[in-house]
Amino acid sequence: MIGQLVAEKVGHALDEGLKVIACIGELLAEREAGKTTDVVFRQTQAIAAQVKDWSRVVLAYEPVWAIGTGVTATPAQAQEVHKQLREWVKTNVSAEVADNLRIIYGGSVTGGNAKELAQEADVDGFLVGGASLKPEFVQIVNAKV
Repeated sequence: MIGQLVAEKVGHALDEGLKVIACIGELLAEREAGKTTDVVFRQTQAIAAQVKDWSRVVLAYEPVWAIGTGVTATPAQAQEVHKQLREWVKTNVSAEVADNLRIIYGGSVTGGNAKELAQEADVDGFLVGGASLKPEFVQIVNAKV
């Protein structure tokens, strides 16, 4: 299973002294079937089993259906998943970790949508792909200001 493989890689990277941005996210069919939380909770559980020091981990919610497609989650969709992830961490790891964990959004972040996404309470930043190579990247960087 891909989620387990990613979790093992996270564990290995942490064991080697690295910090990690662990990406989780669902396929379009999984979102349309209402299985987003099932998928991201399962992926997060596999990762959590490998983590001893959460201060060295950032979670990135990166819906597969939004990677490089130009389609992004709405701010409400991103907030919903980020909030649910934070609650999952609070329940399954600790309230302290949940309060301090950075949960960032990735998935077709652009200068045009970053400011709206950044206004959501549980969106702590962005994992930016192709837009980081464009002049609009400065708008993304400044979105949380």
